[in-house]
Amino acid sequence: MFSQINYEGSIADQYNTLAKQLDALLTGETDRIANLSNASALLNQFLPNINWVGFYLLQQDELVLGPFQGLPACVRIPIGRGVCGTAVSQKETLVVKDVHAFPGHIACDAASQSEIVIPLIQQDQVIGVLDIDSPIKDRFSVEDQAGLEHFVQTLMLHI
Repeated sequence: MFSQINYEGSIADQYNTLAKQLDALLTGETDRIANLSNASALLNQFLPNINWVGFYLLQQDELVLGPFQGLPACVRIPIGRGVCGTAVSQKETLVVKDVHAFPGHIACDAASQSEIVIPLIQQDQVIGVLDIDSPIKDRFSVEDQAGLEHFVQTLMLHI
């Protein structure tokens, strides 16, 4: 059913291949947790130089830990707090080059140096976020942001 793919070409080409792989992997499955679990595993396998990748899902006024790959993490994050909570309140992707310079950063893993958070938006409402941390400062490029936003758009077709 699933086999490792060699990602080739430009960064954009590689992310396009990743999105196609995600779509094929999730097609026919309707369970949200299963699909988020496979999405986090796929990203963990694809992305170099990361130390955490996963999802937080909105429940009432806070984000609650969902499927992820990495060390144990903070379970609940208030809206507007930290990078994840701020991405929800602003309804936009946040790329943080140095998490220690981000006001109110929530340090779940001391090794994290940079972060990207992409809101999961369904019917114009944020339902959660994709959160990716790296132990390297300034890890996430403009190309990474575009590719990961495309990944999330593909994922939203399946959750």
